[in-house]
Amino acid sequence: MIDQAHYRDILLARKRELYRRLNRIDTDLDTLKSADSADRAIERENDEVLEEFGHTGLKELEAIEAALDRVAAGTFGICAKCGKPISAARLEAVPHAALCEECIASL
Repeated sequence: MIDQAHYRDILLARKRELYRRLNRIDTDLDTLKSADSADRAIERENDEVLEEFGHTGLKELEAIEAALDRVAAGTFGICAKCGKPISAARLEAVPHAALCEECIASL
C-alpha cells in the first residue's frame, strides 16, 4: 500500500521549490539588459534558456497539481491508463507519475 501522505508531502515540497525557481526566473528575465550589443546577444541567449526552464517548470507544476488531485481522490499510485498500481520505484523517481512503467513505455 502506498503511503499517500508521504507522497503528498514530497509533491508539496517540490511545488514550493518550483514556485521559488519560477519566481527567480521571472526576476532574472525582468532584469534590465546591458547597453552593450555583444552583452545583449549573450543575455538574449541566456533568456531563451531561462524561458525553457520556466516552461519545463510550469509543465511539472501541472503534473504535480494533477498528482495532488489524485491524492485527494484516493487514486494516487494507480495508473491512469490501465488501472494497475504504479511501482514504488517509479513513484520515488517521478512522484507525479500518472502512468505505470508498461503504459509509459507503450507511448
